[in-house]
Amino acid sequence: MSKLWLSIATLALANVIAFFQLNGQFLNIDWFKKPSSIILIGMPLSLMFWKATLWSYEHFGFFWNIRLMGFGLGTLIFGIMTWTVLGEQPTLKVIISLLLALAIILLQITNVVK
Repeated sequence: MSKLWLSIATLALANVIAFFQLNGQFLNIDWFKKPSSIILIGMPLSLMFWKATLWSYEHFGFFWNIRLMGFGLGTLIFGIMTWTVLGEQPTLKVIISLLLALAIILLQITNVVK
């Protein structure tokens, strides 16, 4: 697996975990309501974001790519998770924003300067 796809997969998984870390309190699961649990999740989560940044930099040689890819991927995952897990229907504005986030990700993936 190339460092780009390893970075994207790690970033996607980290965003899913971050979604539960921040929004799990609304799921009636007691474990997500304990500050100690949230702190424990934070340690491996930080490492995942750190490694995704490293692999992205090693692939592109720039920092902007991971920043924009991370923003776009985080927005997409948040939208999908909010809809599927929390049951909040996306509005037209949200759908347009998610499409723009997808465009940001695609622009960054194809931005390879050699």
